[in-house]
Amino acid sequence: MRQKKTQQQIADECNISKSLLSKIENGQTSSAIATLSKISNALDVPLTWLLEDDDEKNLVLLKKGDRQSKVGDEHMGYSFELLANRSPYTGVEPTIVHVTPKDANLREEMYTHSDDEFIYILKGTIKLAYDDDEYIMEQGDTAYFTGTKPHLFIPVDNEGAEVLTLFIETEMSVN
Repeated sequence: MRQKKTQQQIADECNISKSLLSKIENGQTSSAIATLSKISNALDVPLTWLLEDDDEKNLVLLKKGDRQSKVGDEHMGYSFELLANRSPYTGVEPTIVHVTPKDANLREEMYTHSDDEFIYILKGTIKLAYDDDEYIMEQGDTAYFTGTKPHLFIPVDNEGAEVLTLFIETEMSVN
């Protein structure tokens, strides 16, 4: 279903300025994945639609060399790789989050978004800050959590980390 919303309405829904939304839209600035997730929710489109220009396909094969390497500003505490541009009907967005090494990490603000999130630590160690608690997670560890609770991946050393992340759209009913 297509919705007709103004740029100001989208900005207001996402709690960002119209100016920032315009810069993100025109590729003049990078943005936190949480902000991009809010924008995709406001537009009622999958996150991949904001990151990729590919048409929807039944099968998406994406060779490592053909993948856009890293998106985002490492000074936000992470960058990420989109692993697949999937159908809007699947509700799953696979990415690899590259957690910035400890000394370079400037981000402390926790994230929230409407999707559930599954993570698998591919490489390194992180501290998962989640809803007033902290958990050390190492290679091979997994977690599944509700994105509406404040959370953040925090590096524990200067090796950084790689985290396979699946954003999973949830149906929220309002009564």
